[in-house]
Amino acid sequence: MQIPRSAPDDRKIGPPVTVEMDDIDYRYGNALDVATVIELYNASGFGERRPVDDPAIFADMLRYANLTVTAWDRDLLVGIARTLTDFSYVGYLSDLAVRQSHQKFGIGVELIRKTREKMGPRSMLVLLSAPQAIEYYPRVGFTQHPSAWVLRAGDPFPK
Repeated sequence: MQIPRSAPDDRKIGPPVTVEMDDIDYRYGNALDVATVIELYNASGFGERRPVDDPAIFADMLRYANLTVTAWDRDLLVGIARTLTDFSYVGYLSDLAVRQSHQKFGIGVELIRKTREKMGPRSMLVLLSAPQAIEYYPRVGFTQHPSAWVLRAGDPFPK
């Protein structure tokens, strides 16, 4: 399958280039340039739900995720799966972002597969879906759970 290849510098105009899916390079590790990851989140549409305007918080998000898988089209970051996990029982897939130009070509599925490869054989993967992705996750094998709860930083909490 071929996917359009974005120019590393989006300001360059030219004919679309294609790349084979085999040319996407998947890497493990969270030693990433914060500005590069923020640019990916904005290019994926995920930036509207993450603190892309605060590089310090974003740096912590990357630093403290203990399982990060990235997808690269040459030197262009095109996808990321950022997980917090104990590697035995559960992992929270906190972010799955793929550059819009590279969506619908299996990169997200491959990021999830590579995440699961690093987790224990009995470990489950959980996530909170963005509203736009609610239909995506059942198609890739996730089951909806009716009792997720969120307590945001500014929400009242009993003393």
